[in-house]
Amino acid sequence: MSPIRSHAETRLETQKIGPLQFRVLFLCMLAQIFDGFDISSISMAVPALIRSWGLPGPAFANTFVLSSVGIMIGALASGPIGDRIGRKPVLIASLVVLAVSSLACTHVRGVSDLVMLRLITGIGIGMLLPATVALSSDYLPERLRAGGIMIVFTGAPLGGFAGGMLVSQLLPSYGWTSIFWIGGILPLVLIPAALFWLPESPRFLLAGGRLNESGQRLMRQLGIDLNTPRDHLDVAKGNPLTGLFRDGLAATTILIWIMFFCNLLSMYLIGYWMPTVLSLSGLTPADAVFASALRDAGPLVSVFAIAPLATKFGAPNVLRVSLFLGIIFIALVGLAALPYLALLAVIFLVGCCTVGSQTGLNGMTGALYPARIRNTGMAWALGVGRLGAIFGPWLGGVLLSRGLPPRQIFLVACVTAAIATLAVAVLGIINRRRAPELATRETAHATNA
Repeated sequence: MSPIRSHAETRLETQKIGPLQFRVLFLCMLAQIFDGFDISSISMAVPALIRSWGLPGPAFANTFVLSSVGIMIGALASGPIGDRIGRKPVLIASLVVLAVSSLACTHVRGVSDLVMLRLITGIGIGMLLPATVALSSDYLPERLRAGGIMIVFTGAPLGGFAGGMLVSQLLPSYGWTSIFWIGGILPLVLIPAALFWLPESPRFLLAGGRLNESGQRLMRQLGIDLNTPRDHLDVAKGNPLTGLFRDGLAATTILIWIMFFCNLLSMYLIGYWMPTVLSLSGLTPADAVFASALRDAGPLVSVFAIAPLATKFGAPNVLRVSLFLGIIFIALVGLAALPYLALLAVIFLVGCCTVGSQTGLNGMTGALYPARIRNTGMAWALGVGRLGAIFGPWLGGVLLSRGLPPRQIFLVACVTAAIATLAVAVLGIINRRRAPELATRETAHATNA
């Protein structure tokens, strides 16, 4: 490895965790919390809208589907846009989109208006997720990157859980519009904090070659010598998408896409339809939102087991176990006539295994890809995964409209969870066999950069 590369990359890959790093991680996690609330907001609103507008549950299927379409569009666009203009502008733009579209939802009078606004909201959600991963990754040392990304990604389920608890209290008194008021005001408040306190990616700044005074100060904080030539930084050259299939990464990329597609299908089928399904099964809208919110509480606990266990035993080994357990708990929700308290406990465990596994997949993906294609790799994994997030809610609506008992629509998620479990197991085998070869290629890339 060249000495030029060893200076810049070693500083970034071995940086110490201090106030700067904690500030970046906190702001990225806060953005994910608000993002997570906006993801869940439509599923929280639908049970009340069914009663308010006098419509059947399947009538709202397109609001779920178009939300996921928007997330896919935003995620796929986030990578190339972030590579061109920076991660910070993408993150701030996503917050603006979330704020405006959520506040606009408070004035809708029909499903068609809601569908279009949820498409726009989804674009903001999709743009934000890869941007937070890219920024967090650049301010984490290599040894802490996978676990750190997992913890940042707990922000999304935390937003869904805390939001669900809040909405279950507000809904009886203030109605469904209160959900979208919260979803719009929260990102609006975060925008000035991100503008003033969130730094840009150091790799992006160095690759651009033009550093203002604040950029130079940031590099000094990171201990990077600005007199060192910067053409050996591990940043994308050419089309970063093709890099996902070079240097022995093709099989890894395909398996990651399969895992994201299948697990996000499970998550969004369950997440979007659970409040409605529980309401159709006899719970009040407020109680259905409360019970569903426990799914988002699960990963807030399980990630603190998954992250250290993944570091010790390897992420694929831990994730295949958690995904397999998820199959069992999903089947219990779909098939067993559980008492209310037992149902709450099982829903919590479903979240531990499905949403918790997704935080693990996010962390594993961020750690598997080298820095030069990490933003694109994460963006495309999330983008391809959104195909599952689109198909899952649509399929749930079709099954409900054909008369399937409401809870049994969740059994589809057992099948996709099984496929994701198999893909994780195969990825673990491939990476163990190719680790020496990949290490050699990374060294060669550094030397020839």
